Amino acid sequence: MHSLSRNGPFVRLMAGRLITNAGDSLYYIAAMWLVYSLTGASFYTGLAGFLTLLPGAFQFLAGPLVDRLSIRRVLVTTQIVQGVLVLAIPLAHYTGHLTVWFVLVVMPVLSALNQVVYPAQIVALPRLVSNDELVAANSAFSFAYQGVDFVFNAVGGLIVAFFGAVALFLADSVTFAAAALLFFSVRVPPAEDTTETTGSPVQNYLTDLREGIAALRNSPLFKLIVGAVVANFAFGGAFAVFPAYADTLGDSAAYGFLLAALSGGMLVGALAASSVDHFPIGRLLVVSYAVSGALWVVAILAPSLSTTVALIAVASVPIGATNVLIMTLVQTGMPERLVGRVTSVLTSMATVATPLGALLGGAAADVYGTQPVMLATGASFLFVAFYVTALPTLRRLGPVADVEFGVVAGAE
Repeated sequence: MHSLSRNGPFVRLMAGRLITNAGDSLYYIAAMWLVYSLTGASFYTGLAGFLTLLPGAFQFLAGPLVDRLSIRRVLVTTQIVQGVLVLAIPLAHYTGHLTVWFVLVVMPVLSALNQVVYPAQIVALPRLVSNDELVAANSAFSFAYQGVDFVFNAVGGLIVAFFGAVALFLADSVTFAAAALLFFSVRVPPAEDTTETTGSPVQNYLTDLREGIAALRNSPLFKLIVGAVVANFAFGGAFAVFPAYADTLGDSAAYGFLLAALSGGMLVGALAASSVDHFPIGRLLVVSYAVSGALWVVAILAPSLSTTVALIAVASVPIGATNVLIMTLVQTGMPERLVGRVTSVLTSMATVATPLGALLGGAAADVYGTQPVMLATGASFLFVAFYVTALPTLRRLGPVADVEFGVVAGAE
C-alpha cells in the first residue's frame, strides 16, 4: 500500500473516486428519502429502487466502449453531466415543479451514467499499477467506495433530518465538479494488447461484446452468477424498504445509521481482503456467506436499533472482502483488453435481478410489512453458501493468484 501512495496517477484516480462516490451516496440517500416523504408509500421507494438499479442490468453494453474509448474522457464527461443533472432537483423544487415523477426520471439517468464510470475505473487500475499491487489497489478502491458510503450515509441521513433532502442535491453538484477536475489530471495509458479492427464501428462493437461474453462463459466466475442473482434479488428488496424499515425503528437518522452500518462493515471487509487473499477463495465464499446470512437474520429479529445496526455491520464484513477478491480475479485472469467487457458483463448478469427485487420488495412491504423483506436478504446469503458448497468447481477454487481461467474462446 505504501508504494501505491507514491503512484501519482493512482492517488488522483482514487481521490476522484472518493469524491464521486460521495456524490453518489448523497443523491441516492436524498432521492430515496425524498420519494418516501412525497408519497409515504414503500411502493414508490420500491419503484425508485427499481428504476435506479435497472441500468445496472445493461452495464454490459458499456463494456466494449470502455475498452476502446479514452478512459480520462469517459470519466470527465460523465461527472460534468451528472453535476448538471443533480441541480435539476433543487431547481424544480424552488420553481414549484418538484413531483415524485420528476425525481423518478432523474434517478435512473444518473444511474445510467454510472454504468460507464465504474467499469472505466476498473479498467484503469491494471494500467496504473503492477499485478502484485492489484489486490491492494482494489482494496483501496473498495475502501474509497465503502468508506465514503459509511460516512455520507450517516451524515446524509442527519442532513436530511435537519435541512431536508433538497439541500443535499445542491451540495452534490460541487462533488461532481471536483471529481471531473481530478479525473482530468489522470493520464491512463492505452491497453498494451489492443488489436487492430477493420470492420464497421457497429460490427467491431458487436464482436467486442461477444468476446466479453465468451470470456466470462469460459471462466469459473460464470457459475457464481446464479448465486449472485438470488442474493441481489433479495438485496434489491432490502434497499427498497430501507426508508420504511428505518421509519419503524426511528426516523431519517435511523435510515442513515442502517446504511452506514452496511457500508461500514463492507469497508472493513474490503480493507481485510489483502490479508486473506492467500486462502482458497472457494472456501472463503462458503464461510463468508454462511456467516453473513446468519448474522443478518439475527440483526433483523433483534429488539433494538443499536443491536440491529451493530449486527448488520458485522454481517457485511465478509461480503466486502469477497467482493474485492472476485474483482481481482477478473483483472488478473483476463487479457487486459477484455477487462472492461468482462467486468461489465459480469456486473450486468449478477445484478439483473436487483431492480426486480426492489420493485417487488417495495410492493410486498406494503402488504406484509418490512421485516419479511429484510429477512429474505439473510436467507439469500445462506443460499449462496449452500450453492457454492454444492458445486465442486466453485468450492475447490484456490487462492486468487493461483486461479487459472484457461484459454478464452474468441479472445485471442
